[in-house]
Amino acid sequence: MTLSVVLIKLVRAFITIWIVASFAFVILSLTGDPVEILAGDDAPLEVQRYYEQKYGFDKPVWEQYLNYLGSLARGDFGISLSDETPALDLVLEAIPATLQLGFAALVFALVVGGILGTLAALHRNSWLDRAIMSVAVFGYSIPNFFFGIVLILVFAMVYRLLPSSGSGTWAHLVLPTVTLGTHLAATIARFMRSSVLEVLNQPYVRAAKAKGVPELQRLARHILPNAAIPVVTILGFRLGDIVAGSIIVETVFAWPGMGRMLVGAVTSRDLAVVQAILVLTAFTMVLANLLVDFLYGFLDPRVAEASDTRRRAGR
Repeated sequence: MTLSVVLIKLVRAFITIWIVASFAFVILSLTGDPVEILAGDDAPLEVQRYYEQKYGFDKPVWEQYLNYLGSLARGDFGISLSDETPALDLVLEAIPATLQLGFAALVFALVVGGILGTLAALHRNSWLDRAIMSVAVFGYSIPNFFFGIVLILVFAMVYRLLPSSGSGTWAHLVLPTVTLGTHLAATIARFMRSSVLEVLNQPYVRAAKAKGVPELQRLARHILPNAAIPVVTILGFRLGDIVAGSIIVETVFAWPGMGRMLVGAVTSRDLAVVQAILVLTAFTMVLANLLVDFLYGFLDPRVAEASDTRRRAGR
């Protein structure tokens, strides 16, 4: 991957973050005056003007927007309207819990989805293949909030095996991880099955089998590395599902992460916190997609060569 391709991807990433930041500012500006929540509907006019001047709401919208972008460029996300502390500090306190849940869900999805998809491909058209694909369709279709409630009812209330909410131990992480990772695991299983079936028909796999290479060795050296390339691409597009799904899952299980904080900030119209979460989430997703692009180019250099060819043809 050439330097020009990398620079183009970085510029696109910067534009994406700018669009998300601008969208957050516009939408939150149109939803009402946060001073009404801070001061109350019956507050005197002097108190309302005090809050407007304190937080800069008395300035024209275009000036507020420029100040907002300038603050973001300096890494300043503003002050939380709820407790008078920097919004970035509040969000950074919640990030470890969200990362813990997101990483656990990602590992769960990769392991479960990869194993099930590979088993379905190796036993094509058997009862095991049909059973795995039926489970995958179910996992892909069921909404996160409904699945989470079902898990709480079964494992927390009926059998009392796992806690229904909170954090602190590995047991608290199980139900949110399964809830958040099931949708992605189902997606990976379906794509892994198709990818493995395609690789199984390649000449180098048949040649390895004809040479007497053991099945496990063929699977580890020839099949899985090549079958993983399309899955890596899908993973880059589906990482947003984990980020978006964490908002619902953290709320259902009272998990102390950014998703739950976002719901509370939207309810209280804490603009600085909402904007900080949206911008940092966009940055995380853009960074993850960049890493997937670079990893895909590393796994399959033909992708980088094709990008260079299209760029030269467009000149």
